[in-house]
Amino acid sequence: MMTDLVDVVDRSARRVLVDGHRSAVGGVDPFAMARGGGILGTRSDDGEESVPLRDEPGKEAVLDDIVGSSQALRAVLSRLAKVAPTDSSVLITGETGTGKELIARAIHRGSRRSAHPIVSVNCAATPASLIATELFGHERGAFTGALQRRQGRFEVAAGGTLFLDEVGELPAETQIALLRVLQEREFERVGGTTAIRADVRVVAATNRDLGVAIAAGTFRSDLYYRLNVFPIEIPPLRERREDIRALVEVFLDRYARRARKTIRRISKNTLTLLEGYSWPGNIRELQNVIERSVIMCESDVFSIDEGWLSRDAARAQPARQPFQLLQFPASESRPRESSQSSVTLEEVEREAILRALRSANWMVGGANGAAASLGLKRTTLQGRMQKLGIAPPKSGGRQRQMLGASDARCVGI
Repeated sequence: MMTDLVDVVDRSARRVLVDGHRSAVGGVDPFAMARGGGILGTRSDDGEESVPLRDEPGKEAVLDDIVGSSQALRAVLSRLAKVAPTDSSVLITGETGTGKELIARAIHRGSRRSAHPIVSVNCAATPASLIATELFGHERGAFTGALQRRQGRFEVAAGGTLFLDEVGELPAETQIALLRVLQEREFERVGGTTAIRADVRVVAATNRDLGVAIAAGTFRSDLYYRLNVFPIEIPPLRERREDIRALVEVFLDRYARRARKTIRRISKNTLTLLEGYSWPGNIRELQNVIERSVIMCESDVFSIDEGWLSRDAARAQPARQPFQLLQFPASESRPRESSQSSVTLEEVEREAILRALRSANWMVGGANGAAASLGLKRTTLQGRMQKLGIAPPKSGGRQRQMLGASDARCVGI
């Protein structure tokens, strides 16, 4: 029986959660960037590990653990260590649940701006009609209901870092305003005429393929190149499986303490199951499964219900391969070696849309449709199809069935 169990490591003996030792990458120790324990922090005598970080003025926030020793994670932390002390803009990309905001906070913690606040804005959660006043503030009387002057996030984050999460969801008019701030380092409140200096470092994140959004005309290429000064791509959990055990131990310790339970061992079958699962929801999904299992656990041996993983996997959409687009600004011409080798942005956009449509079996709308895979509204994609003259293979009624009635009318069927 004992051979089927794995002891839970006593993490109070660890100083940093990288398989029990500090790790240097390329001659740089990414975990010692910030004073007072580094990015990963140190463990106190009671086993609790955290690093205090200012989130808003007058508040303290805790920087969660960056756990793991995989080569993929080491590469991310190496890049993080190089860019953190600079003032360059950073674009963090990766699937949902991979910890993009955590990396953004680590960048702030290792920067010269760490004594000032890091302010987060979720561009997807803020209504399009309010995102401008959220970012830049407004003057009294700027619009109905503006009874007093309000500072925007750029002012609140003065001297610190502004984290724009889900930046790919910004509406077009706000993209123009943000571009001006990045270019000229100043902005005006909504309804105001006075230019305000923007002493802020911008770190942005998205789980969308911005190259596809540029090709589809929903994201500005000039803004993309302003944000993408230093790109950092976070690998999905399935590409760093060797970190799963360390993550399980951290989450298990955290939720067992909260539930006031004592868990000393993990079933080997459970560990094998966790390490073999694809984790479409990445670390966030793993965290939820561990918390759920701790609640259900009735002994000091941790195990999970295999059915939870299989049901989650069945509901999860399979990861789509990102579209490989040519990376050049829309305002620039690609060098023409010959008439046969030249490629226009319109041709790139057309090819991206065709690939998405074929992959979705020519379904435009719906959860599995081409619009969803491209990160576009159905009507937006329909408009681009009309402009580019894209229509599905003709097959009579079957064509209307694939597109749907409204989609078929839109493309003239």
